[in-house]
Amino acid sequence: MKSNMAGEELMNKIVSLCKRRGFVYQNSEIYGGMANTWDYGPMGVELKMNIKNAWWKDFVRERENVVGLDSAIIMHPDIWKASGHLDSFNDALIDCKSCKSRFRADHIIEDAIGMDVEGKTAAEMTEIIHNEEIKCPVCGSKDWTDARLFNLMFKTFQGVVEDSSSVVYLRPETAQGIFVNFKNVVDTMRVSLPFGIGQIGKAFRNEITPGNFIFRTREFEQMELQFFVKPGEDDEWFAYWKKYAMDWLTGLGISAENLDYHDHSPEKLAHYSKATTDIIYKFPFGWEELWGIANRTNFDLSTHMEHSGKKMTYFDNESGEHIVPYVIEPSVGVDRLLLAFIVEAYTEDEVDGSTRVYLNLHPALAPVKAAVFPLSKKEPLVNMAREIYDKLKKVFNVEYDESGSIGRRYRRQDEIGTPYCITVDFDSIEDKKVTIRERNTLKQDRVEIDRVLDYLLERI
Repeated sequence: MKSNMAGEELMNKIVSLCKRRGFVYQNSEIYGGMANTWDYGPMGVELKMNIKNAWWKDFVRERENVVGLDSAIIMHPDIWKASGHLDSFNDALIDCKSCKSRFRADHIIEDAIGMDVEGKTAAEMTEIIHNEEIKCPVCGSKDWTDARLFNLMFKTFQGVVEDSSSVVYLRPETAQGIFVNFKNVVDTMRVSLPFGIGQIGKAFRNEITPGNFIFRTREFEQMELQFFVKPGEDDEWFAYWKKYAMDWLTGLGISAENLDYHDHSPEKLAHYSKATTDIIYKFPFGWEELWGIANRTNFDLSTHMEHSGKKMTYFDNESGEHIVPYVIEPSVGVDRLLLAFIVEAYTEDEVDGSTRVYLNLHPALAPVKAAVFPLSKKEPLVNMAREIYDKLKKVFNVEYDESGSIGRRYRRQDEIGTPYCITVDFDSIEDKKVTIRERNTLKQDRVEIDRVLDYLLERI
């Protein structure tokens, strides 16, 4: 049961569950919290790791033509000049003179009057805000400053002297680390076109607008693949990765009816892009971007070749020519994807006259794969349950729980998305069998103890 629930109500329930069950905590909470910054608890860490492992398996490890990389967070500042981030990675921000609150000008306009202002200058947005007499969402004032451009990159200093010569930046995307290592990979890994370089890592953007729990944060993790192809083959591969990313999402349990494609119009394309398509998801707060697939052409390799003076070409044996490959980029944020999986999985049903909450997570993603319960704390049952737990934990992340009623133990596992609960009861002493309960259907199977691992492996 979810369809009849209002978006705000659903979001509040999800945020509450994430805190209560150890998925996501407010960062620096004992000091009043830090806006737009979150920490992942024990269940959140496991879910996040499972998402990354699933992506790495399907996009990197099981592909003969994709290799991995882990580039540094702080890189040479000239990289950001070459990539265009220093000049164009900006937001137009505007301040309320009355309450001193700061907002993105485009969000203020879009939220107030529904106007799409993509591509408009800061001056044009200032004029719209004044002409439409848009009110401050915080205090209701119409007394605004002019909108001004602010760069979204976090700036810091390298070394002991803090001056302009020691300025460096926390990377706003992981992609540039791949591009500047393109030649290293070509020279050391004997790759041939088409091939990809995948990376999972942190990125940082000084976003001024907090964004719906973990949907938009200043510090986030990206899973990016830069897939290098011959010019002329880029459209085919662009279509391939769009479909593959969509199929990957549905294969891990996201309903197709909650997903769609959104093609960027030519006037809204980034400076490096020939074509960009977002996979959008129906969050409780509306349809929003989940996964971006871009045809970056040969912009990145060409501009780094121009600024560094180093060759960033690939020798094509078929044509006998050095070429600058085109790049197809499927890029997704781990945090945003985690939120989508939790939203999709959140389910309420009625069991024995009361509401039950469970996360219908794909078994591959579930933080805990199985929980082992002795029906009572009596020694024969505890010993038997401990033996099963010790065997399973070598293969899966499993939990052992002997506290409270069996019903309460079931409910806790349901809320963290555990697909199977294994109960050792008094009959187990005689028949050497346990009861395995399935999360969604509540169906129970009586299974021989020496077959429990195989039973779970077949289903997980």
